[in-house]
Amino acid sequence: MLARTRSLTSSVTSALRLLRSNQVVVSAHVTRRCLCTQTDGEIRIVEILKEKFPLASSLKVVDISGGCGAMYEIHIESSEFKGKRTIQQHQLVNQALKEEIQGMHGLRIFTDVPKQ
Repeated sequence: MLARTRSLTSSVTSALRLLRSNQVVVSAHVTRRCLCTQTDGEIRIVEILKEKFPLASSLKVVDISGGCGAMYEIHIESSEFKGKRTIQQHQLVNQALKEEIQGMHGLRIFTDVPKQ
């Protein structure tokens, strides 16, 4: 039993070291992924939203599906939302992304009007 516990502890310790060093082990190959870079899908969505909402004062797009592009979270703040209800703001974002949404599993949208 003691040997099994040591083996498990050793495995957990190794896994934690890999996580701390920002490495992912896949089929005995070590791959690095910098968490500060955007995925292609995130970049594409940001470009579309910047074009559709040029007055946006804040825009953040995050692939929350683990990088496969199936689900995104969008935070956008724009004066173009002023006077519109939340549902109308979300409809504008959905309309801007109608082509991309077809290939997604889900989308979280957070909209706001800049505080002045």
